Amino acid sequence: MLPQKIKDLTKQYAPMMLDIRRHLHAHPELSFHEFKTSEYIGEQLKQWNIPFEKIANTGIVALLEGKNSSSRIIALRADIDALPITEENDVPYKSQNNGVMHACGHDVHTTCLLGATKILNELRDEWEGTVKLIFQPGEEKNPGGASIMIKEGVLENPKPQAILAMHVHPGLPIGKLSFRGGLIMASADEIYITIKGKGGHAASPHLTADTILIASQVVVSLQQIVSRNANPFTPSVLSICSFNGGFTTNVIPSEVKLMGTFRTMDETWRYKAHELIKKQVEEIAAAMGAEADVLVDVGYPAVYSNEIITEKASNLAKEYFGDENIEETEIRMGAEDFGFYAQKIPACFYRVGVRNEAEGIVHNVHTPKFNVDEEALQNGAGIMAWFGMNLQP
Repeated sequence: MLPQKIKDLTKQYAPMMLDIRRHLHAHPELSFHEFKTSEYIGEQLKQWNIPFEKIANTGIVALLEGKNSSSRIIALRADIDALPITEENDVPYKSQNNGVMHACGHDVHTTCLLGATKILNELRDEWEGTVKLIFQPGEEKNPGGASIMIKEGVLENPKPQAILAMHVHPGLPIGKLSFRGGLIMASADEIYITIKGKGGHAASPHLTADTILIASQVVVSLQQIVSRNANPFTPSVLSICSFNGGFTTNVIPSEVKLMGTFRTMDETWRYKAHELIKKQVEEIAAAMGAEADVLVDVGYPAVYSNEIITEKASNLAKEYFGDENIEETEIRMGAEDFGFYAQKIPACFYRVGVRNEAEGIVHNVHTPKFNVDEEALQNGAGIMAWFGMNLQP
């Protein structure tokens, strides 16, 4: 049976995938600077005689054609960038780039897509259609590599009928996958606020516009944007995460800078909230004798998994892994630039379990000790190949 052939090949290629993942993990690169990573991916594809194109500077796109290549076109996507985090794991493949780490599993995603590519290529006489392979830069940084790839034509020539992407899930045990149709992740916008006023001696606050006090009032007041304006049934989060101003104990600074994020799952409310944020900050500052510059940098849209495609993918996953190993993905307020693809064509964003409590592999993504059970490489590559061969859009 074809599933067993794929599983046999994932076992055969497991050492290769382990080497790929550990190389990528040891040599992480930040968003839009994935030059060596891109070169390394290209080298793998060249070894397998798979032609590819560079796109969006460090992105790579390749096509694999099976029998009757025009009968269906499916895209598989992996992100390739890392995060500005200093790794704290004591492993032989620890990051060699100080202050940069694959703390979100993109090394795993890339490895799984490369593994799936090799399997699909080897079995291309046993499946029909075309699979577009997308290795995407810049998922972790606005404006998101997905948006740039789309502008440069990644979803054209040929246009996929559906796109799928995996993400490691540190809360899900190894051997399990999870799916959810509909909205699954939030939009994400960045907030930058500068409060400007007349600084002065702390002993004479009446002669100043107290920017520290004003900024503090802004932080507290902004919480009412969600609590008193958002529909209670619409998930929304507004968090101010950085407060910078002042340099000593007795000087009220002339400037305070705030940074934060706004996330939601309703596009109409999203843009209404932007206006409320600007208005509230500016009016509080004016009422207290200062000025405010407010920038809401529009980021990623919410991630929407097409219900029909997701159900088909989930059913295929049950066939490959067994019903007992397929769960429902929880809704979360994290963000993913995969949402840009989902706005254009039917999409499925699913999660692959990487947790192994017995081995102490329990840390969340975006933390210095994040790691995965590397058995996930076989699981992720196998299911990607299975989708590439069988998913009917």
